[in-house]
Amino acid sequence: MPANRAYLTQQDVSTILAASEAFAAKGNFSVTISIVDDGGHLLGLLRRDGAAPVTAYISQEKARASALGRRESKVYEDIINNGRTAFLGATPALHGVLEGGVNIVVDGHTIGAVGVSGVKSTDDAEIAKAGIAALGIK
Repeated sequence: MPANRAYLTQQDVSTILAASEAFAAKGNFSVTISIVDDGGHLLGLLRRDGAAPVTAYISQEKARASALGRRESKVYEDIINNGRTAFLGATPALHGVLEGGVNIVVDGHTIGAVGVSGVKSTDDAEIAKAGIAALGIK
């Protein structure tokens, strides 16, 4: 019998999108927010007014990189910025290797991720974290 494990429900996705969008609205940030499951599959997307069309693609890729790698996408950006550029060729499936993807962890397991694109990467990450915080995960 398979073990029970946490996963993102549609209500979780709605909660994350609403909280992330509210945080982005306070900063007047034109961003796209994407939520994926643990396999990197899109569960929800919100493109705020004024966000460039490309942000819809980039936010999904940041979320996907975070979910599949089970860590924040900033880790990959740091690896590359610290000179390990070979990493880019070694991971052709990961395109969102910029800060702004944050994995969602429950009981030590990544169950999905949030990716945000449209403003400074540090702000993108804060918007993602605000959405995840709304879940009240300890």
